[in-house]
Amino acid sequence: MANSLPRPVAAVRNAKLPDGRVVDLSIASGVVSEVTAAGAVSTPEPALDLSGRLLLPAPAEPHAHLDKARSFDAVNPPLGDLGSAIDAWHAHAPTMGIESIVERARAQALAMLAAGITAIRSHVDVLGDGRVSAGDATRGARALAQVREELAGLMDIQLVALAGPHCPDHLVEAVLDAGADLVGGAPHLAPDPAADLARLLALAERRGIGVDLHTDENLFGPVTLDAYARMVRDWPSDRPRTAGHCVRLGTLDAARRDAIIADVKTADLGIVTLPITNLYLQGRDHPVATPRGLAPLRELLDAGVRLGAGADNVRDPFNPVGRGDALETAALLVTAGHLSPEEAYGLVSAGARSVMGLPPAATEAGAQADFLAVRAENLVEAIATAPADRVVIHRGRVVAITETRRELPAMSVVRPHDPPALVPAS
Repeated sequence: MANSLPRPVAAVRNAKLPDGRVVDLSIASGVVSEVTAAGAVSTPEPALDLSGRLLLPAPAEPHAHLDKARSFDAVNPPLGDLGSAIDAWHAHAPTMGIESIVERARAQALAMLAAGITAIRSHVDVLGDGRVSAGDATRGARALAQVREELAGLMDIQLVALAGPHCPDHLVEAVLDAGADLVGGAPHLAPDPAADLARLLALAERRGIGVDLHTDENLFGPVTLDAYARMVRDWPSDRPRTAGHCVRLGTLDAARRDAIIADVKTADLGIVTLPITNLYLQGRDHPVATPRGLAPLRELLDAGVRLGAGADNVRDPFNPVGRGDALETAALLVTAGHLSPEEAYGLVSAGARSVMGLPPAATEAGAQADFLAVRAENLVEAIATAPADRVVIHRGRVVAITETRRELPAMSVVRPHDPPALVPAS
C-alpha cells in the first residue's frame, strides 16, 4: 500500500486529555479552532479518531546535534568526559563527507519525528579553525540545510552555527550564509571566555540575528552566564537568546546562583537543560558524592525563567546511548531533576517551544495543531512506559504513525506441561 502521509485532518475525535476529559478538536489552517466534549457537536471531515488515546502537545527538541548523531560506531571513541569526547570528534570530523552527514541526520530527524517531536533546533559545527576553506567549513551546515529542505512540511528545523573558540569570524559567517539561523559557540571553553562571549554576541548583532550558546558546561570552572545575561538584556525582545546546559549554575552557592537567575530573568534569556548527556559526561572525576550535571531546575522554574529541556547528543562521542525521545528526557527530569511529571513534560513541550521562539501548541483554540497521541491512561503512564504506538500531528497534518503488535502467553490456560499458546495483546 502506498504511503499516504502526510495526511491533513480537519478534526481529531475522541482524544483523551491529561485531565481525563475526552474531547473533539476542530482544526483549520493548522490551528485548533474549537475544542468540545467528544460527540457533543458535529466536527468537520476528514477526521482522525483516536479512540481514547492520550493526546499531548507535541514535544520539541531545543538542543540537538544532528551532524554528530549516530556517529558513535564510526568514531569508536573512548567512554569519558567532555574533553575526551571533543577530542574524539575533532579527530573524526575531517573524514566526513556531506552525504554521510545527510544520511545520519535525516535518519535521526525522522526517528525523532516518529517519537512525536515536530520541531528541532540543531547545532552544527563550523568545521574549521581558519586553516580550511569555507567550503570545507560549511559541510555540516550544507548537509543539515538539505535535510531541513527535505523535511519541510513534516517538521520545523532551526540551525545554529556552533563556533569553537579558535574559529575565525569569517568561517562562522560562511556557515550562517550556508543556512544557519543563529550564532552559537561555547565561550566557557575558550582561553579567554569573556572575550569569546563578546565576540560571538557582536557577530550576532552585526547580522541582526539571535544566539544560542553552550554555556558553562562544567561542574567547576568559569561562569559566563551572568555576563551573557547582562550583555543581551537590552536586545530587541524578538531577538532569540538561549543558554544551553548551564551545569555550573547548579554548583554555585545559593546567593550567587539566585543573583544570576535574577539577571537571566531580567534579560529574558531562555535556558535549556540537557539531562541525558550532562549526566553521562559530568562528574566522572568525583566517584564519591558525585554531583549532578544539571542546571538548578526548581529555582529556575520558581523564578519564572523560560526553561526547556532536550536530549542533546544521541549515539555519538558525547553520549553513546539515547533514543531522541522527549518521553525519555521527561523521565530523567522526574528521576534526576526531581520535577513532577507535569512539570517535566512541560519542559519538553511548551518550555522547549518557548525557548525556540515557536508559537504554543496546545489543546485549546488558537494554538498550533501539533500533537502526540499515545496509548496511555494518563501522563504518568506515558512518561513511565514511553508507549511505542504513537500518532504525530504537525500543523494539522498526520506526519507519523507507529503501530506495534505484541504476543504474550495465554497464562490462564497453561498447564504445567503444555507449551504456552500465544494470544495477541493490544
